[in-house]
Amino acid sequence: MGRFAGKKVLVTGASRGIGAAIVDEFVNEGATVAATYNSRPVESDKCKFYHLNVSDAEEVKQVIGSVKEDLGGIDILVNNAGVTSDGLLMLMTDENWDKVIQTNLYGCFNATKAILPVMLEQKGGVIVNVSSVAGLRPGAGQANYSASKAGIVSLTQTAAKEMGRRRIRVNAVAPGFIETEMTANMNQMELKERAKTIPMRRLGQAREIAKTVAFLASDDASYITGQTIVVDGGLI
Repeated sequence: MGRFAGKKVLVTGASRGIGAAIVDEFVNEGATVAATYNSRPVESDKCKFYHLNVSDAEEVKQVIGSVKEDLGGIDILVNNAGVTSDGLLMLMTDENWDKVIQTNLYGCFNATKAILPVMLEQKGGVIVNVSSVAGLRPGAGQANYSASKAGIVSLTQTAAKEMGRRRIRVNAVAPGFIETEMTANMNQMELKERAKTIPMRRLGQAREIAKTVAFLASDDASYITGQTIVVDGGLI
């Protein structure tokens, strides 16, 4: 049956990488899953996909309403949708700053705000936000990305404090360097050198993030809220 049998899950930004791995983990554990994509349409026999631009608050409300109706509720929300647009701060355009902040931070805010009435009506729920080690220890060239992911950590803590008494838990996961399409497009020589700085001497796998997300969403984490779990091979 799986530990999420009977649970309804919504995962944003699930067309590839970590999001796709999170979908697989929940499906394999028996959940009914809905997922969203923005720029890359997805056909799947595992779950129903919905187009969603998470930076559009009205569209987020509409999609969450549709998912609630289609699934009969939403027990778990995973805010995974995110983008990067790296560059040095002094050269960063307003457009690139806004794009990353709007998608990563506003997207998390929009979905969290829209899901809370659903979970309050159901008298409980779980939200897991995907942050990044960049939000905890920023590096050069990622002012927009680091700021957005740091904001997600603070948003997670605030929501957890506000919703704890309502039986809604809110946590975050902060991945380090994970093997995805994003890292595949990086300079591979630089990536190998970066891996040498990781105590475990390798990049993480998307499924390792997915399993951490699933743990936080499960009853095994019933007394955990407001936390950010770092999954980075010892980098921090």
